[in-house]
Amino acid sequence: MTGTTRSSADLEPRRKRLLFHAWHRGTREMDLLLGRFADETIDQWSEDDVAEMEALMRLPDTELYRWITEQDDVPPNHRSALLDRVIAFHKGQ
Repeated sequence: MTGTTRSSADLEPRRKRLLFHAWHRGTREMDLLLGRFADETIDQWSEDDVAEMEALMRLPDTELYRWITEQDDVPPNHRSALLDRVIAFHKGQ
């Protein structure tokens, strides 16, 4: 079981891949952090958001986890509006 609560049937291919990858990061913690965010917000992502999420998915879990949980500051070269929304989403959970 993936954990996702959202069907990907109505998504275009890039978003389908991102939804799948958000739930299959390699660590359960990251699956839950990114998967839940994707389930709730993927319909609202702009094309820029899709590109930003694709870039985030290329980053190592350990770094991304520490940024999302605010254990470390996000380096300026990785700061993005989408990552800020991921962080805010999990602060509100």
